[in-house]
Amino acid sequence: MRLFTELFLALDQSTKTTVKTAALVHFLEQADDKDKLWAIALLSGKRPKRIIRNSDLRLWARELSNLPEWLFEETYHIVGDLAETIAKVLPPNEGKNEQSLSDWMEQILACRDLELADKKSFILSAWNHLDEWERFVFNKMLMGGFRLGLSQKLSARALAQYTQKEESEIAHRLMGNWEAQDHSFEELFLAEKANDDYSKPYPFYLAYALEEEVSELGAPENWQAEWKWDGIRGQLIFRGDQYFLWSRGEELISEKFPEFKNLLGRIPNGTVLDGEVLTFKEGQVEPFQHLQTRIGRKKVGAKMLREHPAILRAYDILEWQGEDLRERPLAERRKILEALFKDQNLGDSPLQLSPTLEAKNWEELAQLRSKARRYRCEGLMLKRKDSPYQHGRKKGDWWKWKLDPLSIDAVLIYGMRGHGRRSNLYTDYTFDLWQGDELVPFTKAYSGLSDAEFRQVDQFIKKNTLERFGPVRSVKPELVFEIAFEGIQESKRHKSGLALRFPRMKRWRQDKKASEANTLNDLKDMLRLYGH
Repeated sequence: MRLFTELFLALDQSTKTTVKTAALVHFLEQADDKDKLWAIALLSGKRPKRIIRNSDLRLWARELSNLPEWLFEETYHIVGDLAETIAKVLPPNEGKNEQSLSDWMEQILACRDLELADKKSFILSAWNHLDEWERFVFNKMLMGGFRLGLSQKLSARALAQYTQKEESEIAHRLMGNWEAQDHSFEELFLAEKANDDYSKPYPFYLAYALEEEVSELGAPENWQAEWKWDGIRGQLIFRGDQYFLWSRGEELISEKFPEFKNLLGRIPNGTVLDGEVLTFKEGQVEPFQHLQTRIGRKKVGAKMLREHPAILRAYDILEWQGEDLRERPLAERRKILEALFKDQNLGDSPLQLSPTLEAKNWEELAQLRSKARRYRCEGLMLKRKDSPYQHGRKKGDWWKWKLDPLSIDAVLIYGMRGHGRRSNLYTDYTFDLWQGDELVPFTKAYSGLSDAEFRQVDQFIKKNTLERFGPVRSVKPELVFEIAFEGIQESKRHKSGLALRFPRMKRWRQDKKASEANTLNDLKDMLRLYGH
């Protein structure tokens, strides 16, 4: 446990990829195999189901530290992380920790079926045997993700260095629905061939946003252009007479989309498709909001399936007849994909072929891109025709050529404390637009400003507070910000009746007075023009 805590601190205290990779390799060289596997699982988000509620941990920490609830909550708002707050307020430990990471995880798993009093006894004893930072890590193991900026790509790089295997092979072995308590490090990462798992996806290949002039990419005939659909990136897998649908976030979401079960028998086993999950009705892609509704439901009923049917628009094929196609060039993979659709006659199915776009030059392609919103797209994807399907985010072969965001000027009216390194600053804001003489809330945003600007806004909020609501303050409506967003749609959940897609602060309009901010009618005009 002490070794894992040292790893956690090393990862948390650096933003450099090389430093993080070296720290993880160092841990792998010293830890035993059980601890190695648990460390990789925890840091990649494969934490077992929560065994205790956060509210119980808060209560027990207050009891041990003899703090009133208001003081504990105020401390939490300042620290910004519940696991760290509890670790800091607890009295000094009396015992000594001699247990490994895997020992602690086995005890946590054994707690799952205990009565609440027995769980409390275990956790209080653990707190008493761990120092402050070990407690912090233990609390993270109990309640949530580690959020250390440890990407799958970085984990794969460190494991590849340690195991002397190819990074692409390790990245694939990291994928899937494995759990540390059911496997061994040897089985997952060292064995000549990893155990067959019909559900295992491939690591997703991710594109960078195009920031240079598109003409600098060279001849357009060397590139495949596609619509950038506004849905959920997914891999649809057919193996062993079963289907599996994985999101880019490595979540198995098959049960949310039972439509694809109808493809069993029509799509051969040994097929893996990369594409975009969309809700699609009456020949039209529906707003992303409908897709979110389906993902958010524990059970997708007949009414939801009828009202918001789903499709997958496939734009790549990664496996065909059990063969891994990722090293083949995109142009060759595309021919195999198109042949699949032609041979299987999939016209009436929830599987569609995402079209490629033809243009004589970059100017024609730019004209197509300008029409993206009418097709409920975010812009175009540009993929080099001779590119293999790589893993993670790499520059050079795949680019996102997105539309410029929409924007509107709004008034800041609420500020809330941030989290982590921003926990002492008011960095999360609510914005209003004018409706007659009244300001109406319409969105929240917490990114887009520089550190210096966040500090300036924080000072304004503290000096111009009108009311306090726990960590939130209402302020004088004086500051104006340009809010950028990718899309807009109607919403019954918002007072304004509208919801924005990916809102963020584009710039602080210090040249504008609050009275010069936009109106709600201006936003509704945007809905009529660009809404989906």
